[in-house]
Amino acid sequence: MIVQNIFLGFIGAPQVILIVVAILLLFGGRKIPELMRGLGSGIKEFKDASKDDDDKDEKPKLD
Repeated sequence: MIVQNIFLGFIGAPQVILIVVAILLLFGGRKIPELMRGLGSGIKEFKDASKDDDDKDEKPKLD
């Protein structure tokens, strides 16, 4: 718990704004929507794959 409080104390609004500005400078305004779209589709595929694995584990085995 102490470690979480230490890390949360270091990240504030000015740090988040600085990170956002750095990302904008590195990638530009046109690339960010493409990056977010790719990230979203990757997360969706991961969730679908984890659901498929859970469904396979829950099915009863026929002996």
